[in-house]
Amino acid sequence: MIESVEKILEKECGLAKDKPIIVGVSGGPDSLCLMEVIRKAGYQIIVAYFDHKLRPESQADGRMVEKTATRLMLRCVIDGADVQAHAEKNKLSVEEAARNLRYRFLFELARKYKAQAVAVGHTADDQVETILMHFLRGSGMNGLKGMSYRSIIKTFDPEIPVIRPLLDVWREETVVYCAVNGLRPHYDSTNDSLNFQRNRIRHLLIPTLETYNPKFREAVARMSQSLKSDYGFIVESLQAAWDEMLVEADETFLSFDVTRLSSASKGLQRNLVKHAMRILRPNIDVNFQALERAVQVINSTDASANVDLKGGLCLVRESNLIYIATSNAELPFDIWPQMPSAESISVSISNQISLAGGWKFTSEHWRLPTLAKEQAEENDDPYQVWLDAEGLPEQFELRVRRMGDHFSPLGMEGHTQKISDFFVNEKVPQRARDRWPLLCAGDKILWVPGFRPAHENRLKDETKNVIYFSITRPQDNLE
Repeated sequence: MIESVEKILEKECGLAKDKPIIVGVSGGPDSLCLMEVIRKAGYQIIVAYFDHKLRPESQADGRMVEKTATRLMLRCVIDGADVQAHAEKNKLSVEEAARNLRYRFLFELARKYKAQAVAVGHTADDQVETILMHFLRGSGMNGLKGMSYRSIIKTFDPEIPVIRPLLDVWREETVVYCAVNGLRPHYDSTNDSLNFQRNRIRHLLIPTLETYNPKFREAVARMSQSLKSDYGFIVESLQAAWDEMLVEADETFLSFDVTRLSSASKGLQRNLVKHAMRILRPNIDVNFQALERAVQVINSTDASANVDLKGGLCLVRESNLIYIATSNAELPFDIWPQMPSAESISVSISNQISLAGGWKFTSEHWRLPTLAKEQAEENDDPYQVWLDAEGLPEQFELRVRRMGDHFSPLGMEGHTQKISDFFVNEKVPQRARDRWPLLCAGDKILWVPGFRPAHENRLKDETKNVIYFSITRPQDNLE
């Protein structure tokens, strides 16, 4: 066992022998075995015992761990906290509160002593129990593959890994190892309590499942190894898709190209959304329902939508982008033309006007109406328009919408509608409407950039004078 664990320490856990390792030792056979194996392999270790104060004998267990460490000439640090009180105060389960406080203690030590890793004594039995817990919650492949030899838990530290060298070792083997090496593990009475889900899985569920397959634990362990390989392939594919589809990343949001994202398989969509959620909320438990809500919006024909996911995260679809964002995210406005303020801007032909976010507004007279008609017919850029100048003034106005504004869009044969209804029908994102620029002549709206001109001012066969207006995106202005 020592030889196999030594290989895992070097190859899977990526450890070096010139930096210390914090080893969490509870005094049970698993953690004592872990401590001794790492010590015999020649690594520098610091023993750490955390007293959960859940048992009367826990303090004595700490003294026993300290005595064992002293005998082996190892540094030992002991600390503790009232887990029960912490759980009640923060409305956590006792198991979750214990884990949070224990890991917080271990990683604080790791930072203090500049340790390369935190080692914990999870065994193959713990792996099976963890996988079953994930299965009962309806987890995907990431949960069903179980724990890894080395992983980063960003909640506790973004750089120092937690390592689990004993994941291939069964609990019975650690007991034998301790006996052979003169280590005397203590008995933790809480391991028998059926108040904890893990213990119910250990003492009730697994024995029942072993009546169907006596080698059930070994089968789950094999499944875990197989799924780890499959998951590695998925992660590689996910990274390639992520690099292709990600548009912008911020501390409060991530945006994706909606065309590419919607063309991906639903499985890839779910994994991309899950990955994005975990970047924004590292400790979030992503469930299937949240991912399904996201996939429905991604594949919807609705160009504008907003759906809550989980943990204060939401998915927002706007035009050609999908956002995964926190509730307080300030999503960018520069993807649309926006007025710099609510103040109107006077427009003279041939002048360039700067809008918000680097957008530019330009205009010019066209002296060749035939060429203008050809360009207009071939044009597919909604931010360019050619208008019949007949009856139009030399001075125009760019402004935001006003109460009571009406518009007669091209194609409605002169019929008008409220500009608010036009925005709704055209699915203009709600947050972009108040500052959307409107080209006006007096009170009349001539053009809604990005959409349609007024029907009356369209180019006609008899058009003699043409005015061209355009709004260019920031990236176009850099070319």
